[in-house]
Amino acid sequence: MQNLSLYKTPTHFRGRSKFTVQLWWIVHALLFKTSPQVLYGWRRFLLRCFGARIGKNVMIRPSAQLTYPWKIEIGDYSWIGDDVVLYSLGEIEIGSHAIISQRSYLCTGTHDHRKNDFPILSKKIIIESHCWLATDVFVSPGITIQKGTIVGARSSVFSNLPEMKICIGSPARVIKDREFE
Repeated sequence: MQNLSLYKTPTHFRGRSKFTVQLWWIVHALLFKTSPQVLYGWRRFLLRCFGARIGKNVMIRPSAQLTYPWKIEIGDYSWIGDDVVLYSLGEIEIGSHAIISQRSYLCTGTHDHRKNDFPILSKKIIIESHCWLATDVFVSPGITIQKGTIVGARSSVFSNLPEMKICIGSPARVIKDREFE
């Protein structure tokens, strides 16, 4: 069982100094979240100032929460919707032309429940190009969703998903191929 009195956050786990982390949280609260919806370029600029790798014409809504931008990469023309959480304790890589719809939660952090000091772990999430995560999708640590796959609303992704599929459920499972006319 976990004994939280033994817990210690690993040195350099956040990837930047405590000062930079606090500065980002202040900038996020005062300049990012309060920016008018149409100022996508302003939010891209702020994220790039803190080390995020953001492609051209990426649209990120002001209500999105990005824990550590220096651990985030988003490809060209992708959309990050309202109230999306990119809990980037580990790296998050989102390809080009991808959509992460409102209230979705990408979680790269977890704890090792087998150890009594309950150490924190991070595992990279990869959402490949042309994917669409519909409303309120949860993606757990270490997941890859391959190119062109759609994940239906309110689904939970606990294992990797193959290319060009439509997946729904909790846990998400393939229901059919994604086809184009």
